[in-house]
Amino acid sequence: MYDIMAVAFQTDTTRISTFLPSHDGNNRSFNEVGVKEGHPSLSHHQNNENKLEQIGKISQFYVDQFSYFIQKLADTPDGDVSLLDNSMIVFGGGISDPNRHSHSHSDLPVVLAGRGGGYLTPGKRQVYKDDPMCNLYVSLLRGLGVETKRFGDCTGTLRGI
Repeated sequence: MYDIMAVAFQTDTTRISTFLPSHDGNNRSFNEVGVKEGHPSLSHHQNNENKLEQIGKISQFYVDQFSYFIQKLADTPDGDVSLLDNSMIVFGGGISDPNRHSHSHSDLPVVLAGRGGGYLTPGKRQVYKDDPMCNLYVSLLRGLGVETKRFGDCTGTLRGI
């Protein structure tokens, strides 16, 4: 799917894509990384070292796949820059505490990659306490020229992205 998205961006078939690498609510095993249990049962780890190690392998698998995609965009020309330079890519989790399955939409582990045509300043770590994820989405929409004031539980925009 990452290859298909990269080609779609490169050919300007689309510049917007949403991809859920796996529905972690199912209990499929991850034999490709040596994990026999499914994500849901492992995410209720109760700080069990073995379960934490197994879920770490699953997370590493996802990060490795994402890294492949980002490198592919970086290596693909788009005018005078790369596809990555002209993209805004969001990657991350939607639950702040998988052990408790807290439904908090703040304090989420998120990677924002690309330069968004100059709108984003990459290469830094930002911490936004108690800001809902929708604040990021509205900020990105504004970077695309879409003046949206409200989206989901948005309370404003994020500074310093």
